[in-house]
Amino acid sequence: MAPSPVSGWRGAGRITRWLRFRLTFSYVIFFALLLAGVGLLFRGVLNSILNDQVSAILEEEWGAVKGYLSIEKQVPTWSFDRDDPEEAFFVERLRKVCLIAGANGQVLEISEEYKLLGAEPPDRIRAAMAANLSGTAIRRSSDGTPYMVRSGMVIDEKRPFYVAIGKSLADNEAILRRFTTYYFALLPAMILACSLLGWFVSKRALSPLTELAQSTEAISGSNLSMRLPQRGAGDELDHLIATFNRMVERLEESFKQTRQFSTDVSHELRTPLTVVRGQLEVALMTADNVEQYRDAIMKSLEDVERLSNTIRALLHLAQAESGQLQLHPLELDLAGLIDTISDHFLILAEAKAVRLSAQGPAPCPIEADRVMMERLVSNLVSNAIKYTPAGGEISLKWSAEGGRIELEVADTGCGIPAAALPHIFDRFYRVPGQDPEKGLGLGLSFAAWIVKAHNGTIDVESRVGAGTRFRIHLNRHFGVTKDSFGSSDLSS
Repeated sequence: MAPSPVSGWRGAGRITRWLRFRLTFSYVIFFALLLAGVGLLFRGVLNSILNDQVSAILEEEWGAVKGYLSIEKQVPTWSFDRDDPEEAFFVERLRKVCLIAGANGQVLEISEEYKLLGAEPPDRIRAAMAANLSGTAIRRSSDGTPYMVRSGMVIDEKRPFYVAIGKSLADNEAILRRFTTYYFALLPAMILACSLLGWFVSKRALSPLTELAQSTEAISGSNLSMRLPQRGAGDELDHLIATFNRMVERLEESFKQTRQFSTDVSHELRTPLTVVRGQLEVALMTADNVEQYRDAIMKSLEDVERLSNTIRALLHLAQAESGQLQLHPLELDLAGLIDTISDHFLILAEAKAVRLSAQGPAPCPIEADRVMMERLVSNLVSNAIKYTPAGGEISLKWSAEGGRIELEVADTGCGIPAAALPHIFDRFYRVPGQDPEKGLGLGLSFAAWIVKAHNGTIDVESRVGAGTRFRIHLNRHFGVTKDSFGSSDLSS
């Protein structure tokens, strides 16, 4: 037993070739980059928030410096209530990272912690005071600790001096390090969770495709009637299912035509070939002179000719039904075409003592394939002559009304039994009891195909002993569909 294509796909090859794996991998890569980007973004936002908080504190302390600090004889003096522990602690915090310099750039006071940052050169201090520059900057001490420093010029009793105070950002960096450590330590677990989620989601997303693949396993050349059910979601998968069903319909039609052609050929060729072989074998065994051999060969040639006609008719009909026979519609006069065909069959009708007449408006323009229309009318007239006895009558009538044309071929022949009427357009169907030598049973099938190819309809009325009437409805213009005059009586 051959392995299932689906099971073979599941078991063979590397897992990296699976669509599910590739979807999950893409999903994981995307979310890993997204989570890393989000982490870096949050870290930046957190750093900005912490620095803004320190900057706000420095601004408050900068304003307090002006109230507590004064310069007397080039000596900085901090004025506060030393008996108030809170005020004393606040001033001590101001002086923890502090630099005070005179207008000439000389350092008047510098804290031990500020020394780790390094005092500004006198020329830089003088330039900052001359330009009245003030602002905040991030500096690092000799041991690498970051500080935020607020510097600028302060005027005490109209005497300017330079002040810089700072706050350590070590706590901020510690918070950022903890955030980074915790976040990126959890990142592998988040990626793993995303992987599991992606694997599950991709399975759910691809399950309709898996079901579709499993369903297609049941479809084969001997079972093309199966159709995949729509999911009702109206998404790409429903579109795929609809497209697949249409493809199977076309395959089923092609297989049906191929099987029908094979059946028809085997059915119709078996008897003539057997007859030809029998005649030749009899001639070989019993013929005694040239005339007997000649007679056997003549009969065999007649059967071979009949066989050739059958094969040509079969191939022509098979080409038509498979779409290989293309129509070439053009503007033509239906009245002139019918008159020409009537003249062609007039001698044959007179030989059988059958009256053939044609009546209708002239001209009667129509857009159609001339060759196919000639075959359509010829097939119907030929059949009428075959089955109309001497003294009978065959009439061709046509009429035009608006965008429609009606063609009628009627005879007073032997007629068709009611039970046979639903089958007369079937290939190789012959009315029971009629002479099999009169036809192959392909003419009406081809005529029906021609009408259908022109988007028309054909129906038949007949009574045994009273004759048969074929009515064909066509549009003047080839592109108009048959819906303009109702559904066809011919089953497709």
